Amino acid sequence: MTALALLGGMALLVAGGEVLVRGASGLARLLGLSPLVVGLTVVSFATSTPELAVTARASLAGSPGLAVGNVVGSNIANILLVLGIAGLILPLVVQLPVVRRDVPVMIGLSGLLWVLSLDGAVSRTDGLLLLVLLLAYLAWALLRTGRRRVPVTAAQAQAEASPSPRGARPALALGGLVVLGVAMLAIGAQWLVAAATDVALTLGLSELVVGLTVVAIGTSLPELATSVIAAIRGNLEMAVGNAVGSCIVNIGAVMGISALLSPGGVPVDAGASGFDLPMMLAVAVALLPIAFTGFVIRRWEAALFVAYYTAYVTYLLLRSAEHAVLAPFSSVMLLFVAPLTGLTLVLLATYEIGLRRGRGQRVLDDVDPPGRDSR
Repeated sequence: MTALALLGGMALLVAGGEVLVRGASGLARLLGLSPLVVGLTVVSFATSTPELAVTARASLAGSPGLAVGNVVGSNIANILLVLGIAGLILPLVVQLPVVRRDVPVMIGLSGLLWVLSLDGAVSRTDGLLLLVLLLAYLAWALLRTGRRRVPVTAAQAQAEASPSPRGARPALALGGLVVLGVAMLAIGAQWLVAAATDVALTLGLSELVVGLTVVAIGTSLPELATSVIAAIRGNLEMAVGNAVGSCIVNIGAVMGISALLSPGGVPVDAGASGFDLPMMLAVAVALLPIAFTGFVIRRWEAALFVAYYTAYVTYLLLRSAEHAVLAPFSSVMLLFVAPLTGLTLVLLATYEIGLRRGRGQRVLDDVDPPGRDSR
């Protein structure tokens, strides 16, 4: 039964992601919204429903480690694993509004959640604050973006002008696709998480580690399926917007609502506030320079994301087992891998800034060449 649940969950996730991307893309064209806005709002809320269900249920059932680990682990997985795998399939173009607006908001909310957790819990007041900030961000994002005409190909324009029901793509049918896709994602994630959690707990892993790894990966599979399918179909804006938007929704809505529902808030383990929450913040910050260098997440950068996620999960498993390899593994990561990666990103950002300044100067020279008589 466990094997069937794992296989069935994976099949529903893939099929649900395909249906959701089709419906959301059609709605974006119909409403005149960009795929980026739809990915940051509709799709991110839809794919975060498994996180909300698992975290709220864990909070009410008295399993705070699973609740906190799910949110923190899901955000880490959304950036390193989801964008990593999607970027390996196709280099992801990052829009300027994401770099200027959405990634800084994700970083700010990540830092705020860490600060709120330092007293040992995310209280109801803290949860209300996170939820209000999320709603304010969504209103601000929609107002700034506004409705704009999304360019369509000739084939899409001909399909939309067709009088047939299939070509017309009415809003009701597209909304039905979104609802169906969300339902398939939620059921698939539930099956997969339940089966994987049983296996992990049988192996003796703690609730926090299960939340950070097995459950976090399982509840991030809707984002993974949606982003990967969006990348394959060429909806690169939706792929990036889905991952970033899901991180914002996880903190604002999932953690906020869970804290509001729990009578005493959501307790936060000292290990989570001392390592895992700072790790979530560091991963959010790391996305900024990578997205800034050319506004593209290239394949080698995506491979770096996946490698770091593998190292992070390896560290969690070694820490849980108190393995003798933990100390040298941590030393190598802290003393060599992380500094070299940071130095590489700084050099790339500096190089990119130099290229842009050079291009800008060439444009100015073309407009007003040196030595030209301004009279």
